[in-house]
Amino acid sequence: MTSESGGPRCDRGAGDAAGHPAPRENDQLRRFAGIWCRAVHPLAATTMTAEEFEGYLLPLAQRLSAALRSSPFDTEAAYEVGAALVDAQCTEPDALPAILGVIDAHLVSCSSPGVPFSRPSGESFPGPSGESFPGPSGESFSGPSDEPSHEPLADEEARARCVRLQHALAAGFVRELRERERDEQEAISRAAMAARTEAEKALHASEAKFQAVFEGAVIGVGIAGLDGEVLVVNDAMARMFGGMDFFRPGRNVTEFVHPDDVPGAHELYRELVNGERDHFRIEKPHYRDDGSELWTNLTVTLLRDSSGAPQYQLALAEDITEHRQLRERLRYEATHDELTGLPNRTLFLERLDQVLAADADAERFGVCYLDLDGFKAVNDSLGHVVGDRLLTAVAERLQRCVKAPTELLARVGGDEFLALVTGPAAQTDGAGLARRMLAALAEPVRIEGRELRVRASIGVVDGRAGEIGRAEVLRSADITMYRAKAAGGNRFEIADADSNARVIARHSLTNGLPSALEKGEFFIEYQPLVRLTDGTVRGAEALVRWLHPLHGVLGPDQFIPLAEDTGLIVPLGRWVLEQAARQAREWRDAAEDDESLRVNVNLSPCQLSHPTLVSDTVAVLENAGLCPSALCLEVTENDLIGADETALRPLRQLADLGVDIALDDFGTGYSNLSYLRRLPVSQLKLDRSFTRGMQRAPADPVDVKIVEGIVSLAHTLDLAVTVEGVETAVQAEHLRGLGCDTAQGWYYARPGPPERLHTLALADAS
Repeated sequence: MTSESGGPRCDRGAGDAAGHPAPRENDQLRRFAGIWCRAVHPLAATTMTAEEFEGYLLPLAQRLSAALRSSPFDTEAAYEVGAALVDAQCTEPDALPAILGVIDAHLVSCSSPGVPFSRPSGESFPGPSGESFPGPSGESFSGPSDEPSHEPLADEEARARCVRLQHALAAGFVRELRERERDEQEAISRAAMAARTEAEKALHASEAKFQAVFEGAVIGVGIAGLDGEVLVVNDAMARMFGGMDFFRPGRNVTEFVHPDDVPGAHELYRELVNGERDHFRIEKPHYRDDGSELWTNLTVTLLRDSSGAPQYQLALAEDITEHRQLRERLRYEATHDELTGLPNRTLFLERLDQVLAADADAERFGVCYLDLDGFKAVNDSLGHVVGDRLLTAVAERLQRCVKAPTELLARVGGDEFLALVTGPAAQTDGAGLARRMLAALAEPVRIEGRELRVRASIGVVDGRAGEIGRAEVLRSADITMYRAKAAGGNRFEIADADSNARVIARHSLTNGLPSALEKGEFFIEYQPLVRLTDGTVRGAEALVRWLHPLHGVLGPDQFIPLAEDTGLIVPLGRWVLEQAARQAREWRDAAEDDESLRVNVNLSPCQLSHPTLVSDTVAVLENAGLCPSALCLEVTENDLIGADETALRPLRQLADLGVDIALDDFGTGYSNLSYLRRLPVSQLKLDRSFTRGMQRAPADPVDVKIVEGIVSLAHTLDLAVTVEGVETAVQAEHLRGLGCDTAQGWYYARPGPPERLHTLALADAS
């Protein structure tokens, strides 16, 4: 992994055509190599001096810089740099995080051509145990501080590339370390085998020869009797355990039992001393007398006498404590969230899979899926630094709620947390944990003098192992969490199959809406509007329907809110207007009467605020050859009452053109009736709730007085009154007597195809 000059192999560079860095960039990279050296050299087992080590790192820094800007982008160089660092003996457990930390903090800025590398005077780069490394000429370099950084910021692509180079470097580092470890283990194994062979020969032939091998072995060697009493150990073994005093007379190998011994270790030992096996090999932890922990790669072999009878046990031990610590550190970083220190998605899913694979009769589980309400607004308004501090505070509070060993909390996304509960009472424990988490977040979080209120939505799923898969658990928890959010947030909901099915169906409809309009799955039915004075058809209201390929015919209440949420309501509303205008023109042509049937079309709030409403409506009328007076646009009361003049301007323009504007669902809001004077409406559509008391005789006197008052007010303002939901002849007669102008409802006709309008036999015809 080194060049002929003694430095690491570096085949590519950045800068000029020959691959050499530009002078200014080279200065930056030299300073980067200096920072790198000061961070890593104290952690490395290298025999190089700091100056030599910095010279070794410079071509590696140049190679990383060239790789960062390479086109096409290639991470192979970083992979090889990781291997070169292992060659330089940077194998201590804390070395790799320090290597990656320097690259993350400085590589991008040091690789920007023409941009000087600088940091504020007096800062230092954090080394192991928190110490700082001084920079050149008395400067010092450190990690992030509360003061603004003078380091120039790179673009997002450079940062993304830097992250990928770090991943590749770590992969090369670990691969090279594993290969070195494997080579060392093979060498040790060969030495162990040789030692065992020589030991057996010595026991059978020459005590002197055996003693030479025993004392000269580079690995720990010990001999014990079949009863486990330690007879003798070599110096290497004694050093591992802290000195020869550890193996004081009478010490027995059965005293070396450790809580973290692999399952079955005792059975392997029993088989060996009974002569049922000749050897076994395990990784085993031990406690030294000072309480520290030692990990060994332990091989135990049965020594037999010349007749083949078991006589002694020979132990060969290799100290793998440092390698074990490195593996555990890498494992921890791979399974824990860097910001909060909580387990991450990987570890959570491993634990969940273990639970789901358990015996169905023995294991119940509960999952809580928590998502913060409005967290994006915190990031957008206060910045990611405040957002990260808020997440850290939330994680600490949630962690305090998870106390039992059967509970696990993980951060699985930006503001998403998953909690797992196991045990016989998991069903109630899951809901209880959700309550505790909401209670823990009730108190505001103070950050930089601000009080931030935290709200969360939680979905709770419970079940029994063996009955449900991981994907179904997570999907159900996700759906249930969104149910809690849709119900107003700051609450938890428990998974329910029927509720989840409705959410899934809603999601299916939302996904199918865009293609439904293109495929022609929408159609329109028309409900007649009847003049109460003579029972004749005055027009019809256009009601859109969706002929869904799976769910059949769907009414507007099932998909119009979804269309409004997705923005499809504008093109869908224009399509309805076009179809209704064309149909009204056909009715008038068939009746040979330009003043006959009119058509009413509903407008949603999204359409009202759309800038092309007026121009679209005019274009539709012109294309259909329909006069504006044949069209009535219905707008709900809540969409108009309280609207400012800007919002009302499009309706005024349409009214000035001759289009009627109807105030739909009148009386359902909390409007000021005097406000009607300034609205550009010509009709009121009275909500059916005011006339239900008139369906039978005698009529409800309160309803009669209310309707009488509304009709009187409307006529005073020169507004026509239409009543919805007329279902009986008695009701129609009461409304006629009160002076209502038109009505619609099942008493006259249900919504139907357009051709039924002229052939309809009206029950109330006079």
